[in-house]
Amino acid sequence: MIPISNPKSQLQSVQQEIMAEMSSVLESGQYILGPKVEELESEVARILDVTDAIAVGNGTDALILTLHAYGIGKGDEVITTPFTFFATAEAISRVGATPVFVDVHEHSYNLDPNKLRKQITPATKAIMPVHLFGQAAEMTVINKIAKEHQLLVIEDACQAFGATYQGEKVGGLGHAACFSFFPTKNLGTMGDGGMITTSDPKLAERIKTLRVHGSRKKYYHHEIGYNSRLDELHAAVLLTCLPYIDQWNYQRQVLADRYYWELKDLEHIKLPEKRVDGTHVYHLYSLQSEHRQAIIDELTSKQIQTGTYYPCCLHLQKAYEHLGYKAGDFPIAESLAETLFAIPLYPFLTFKEQDIVISALKSSEVDRR
Repeated sequence: MIPISNPKSQLQSVQQEIMAEMSSVLESGQYILGPKVEELESEVARILDVTDAIAVGNGTDALILTLHAYGIGKGDEVITTPFTFFATAEAISRVGATPVFVDVHEHSYNLDPNKLRKQITPATKAIMPVHLFGQAAEMTVINKIAKEHQLLVIEDACQAFGATYQGEKVGGLGHAACFSFFPTKNLGTMGDGGMITTSDPKLAERIKTLRVHGSRKKYYHHEIGYNSRLDELHAAVLLTCLPYIDQWNYQRQVLADRYYWELKDLEHIKLPEKRVDGTHVYHLYSLQSEHRQAIIDELTSKQIQTGTYYPCCLHLQKAYEHLGYKAGDFPIAESLAETLFAIPLYPFLTFKEQDIVISALKSSEVDRR
């Protein structure tokens, strides 16, 4: 089976370095929030050109802690996209606020800022755009609207480490940003991990307190917090991978370009579009087709893994039926949920393997005819 992603191949490419780093952690006797975490935070802040990076337990915690630290809670609204992983809206609900959805662009799959203003109310406190599949949302327009209405902008950059927008790295485009280091992410570890980036020192200090049970001094607790700390072993893995992330993202881009040139003339599929004002890092490479299931069946029969991202929009999830949304409220997102599917793409996918995928997609057009 050619997998849709293969984090093992990425980590194995630096296996000896990882093992050496893990050995040093073992010898140090410091296993949680130690020097490796501090070094990782410093390096990420430098790379993303922000003043602070705060490592936490996972990407979902990053979202929750950021919202909590900004005082967003009961009675507040946060605008986001209905077409993303559940954690985006879940984090908003977890702090007691209400997610408010805005439809997405047909081509980028990201939140459409032209539809933002209609959803802003006196209860709106923040906008949470998602840089879906590794491509930045339209941050210039989003930030302009947020400034007009004195709203916070929190980037959900969990799928987009290394992506850029108008020459700047995602992670420093809003008031704060959240990353996930889940194994399949572009920059991943052997387990869970997350990070918050910001150039707001007060926010950073509060998040550092919240992640350790609301404590600034051991055994003295200033508020109710969380247990969301990054392990030293995960920091060691991420530090090892960090110098390679630009090269790995470039390898993803090369593969994405090959898909484009080989598949652009197929009538039964629609390829993802990349913006000209940024770099797409292709956490996932997703296609659209009205014949999605038939193509998936064809690829599966040829031992090619696919994935459906995302088969049910957030506003139609059972967990959010109390919000009163219905089918048809966000037609573009709902159309993507019915037609979009991802095919294999990761840095160490070989051209030979990719050619098998390309051939299968071309033959699926023949079979349809």
